[in-house]
Amino acid sequence: MMNYIFAGMILFGIMVALLCGRMEAVSSALMTECGSAVELVVGLTGSICLWCGLMKVADRAGLTEKISRLLSPLTRIAFPGLDPHGPAMRAISMNISANLLGLGNAATPLGINAMKELAKLSPLQGVATNHMAMFVVLNTAALDLLPTTVGLLRLQAGSSSPFDILPAVWLASSASVVVGVTLAKLLGLGHSHERKHCHGRL
Repeated sequence: MMNYIFAGMILFGIMVALLCGRMEAVSSALMTECGSAVELVVGLTGSICLWCGLMKVADRAGLTEKISRLLSPLTRIAFPGLDPHGPAMRAISMNISANLLGLGNAATPLGINAMKELAKLSPLQGVATNHMAMFVVLNTAALDLLPTTVGLLRLQAGSSSPFDILPAVWLASSASVVVGVTLAKLLGLGHSHERKHCHGRL
């Protein structure tokens, strides 16, 4: 789906450039920005590898269990009935920890692993459970205490104070988490009642 969206955006931009007579600007941007994209990727590679490696070391060193215990008061509320010491909860805790540090790219493989573990617990394969929906909400509207990746991008863009956005990040991410979790809980509760009603009629 994302491929179609990006392709549509590119085609739309080219059509607008043709109509406005700005194809030279488009061609120049394509030639210069391709090199900038490669420089950006190479610049981020070291940071991503570092934090992914640290997360892997933390997992093998047993810090996963400690992080799970530290986050257990919150994760038990968000994921009622889920084994607090199971592999799914450990993966969720690691994903939340990575997101707290603003490591969106490092959190991605942890999130995929958590979703796989949650899928194993689903009574209906191929159907998202309330736990899976809640995890998607927490992973998407993640609370960032230290937006590492964003800070690195700002530093590469020439910012002299890459982390001066912290208050805005804390406010925006906190609001998104509160709204997302509240809606997920309300909609999940309604879905559970609807499913029980349907089973009762059957």
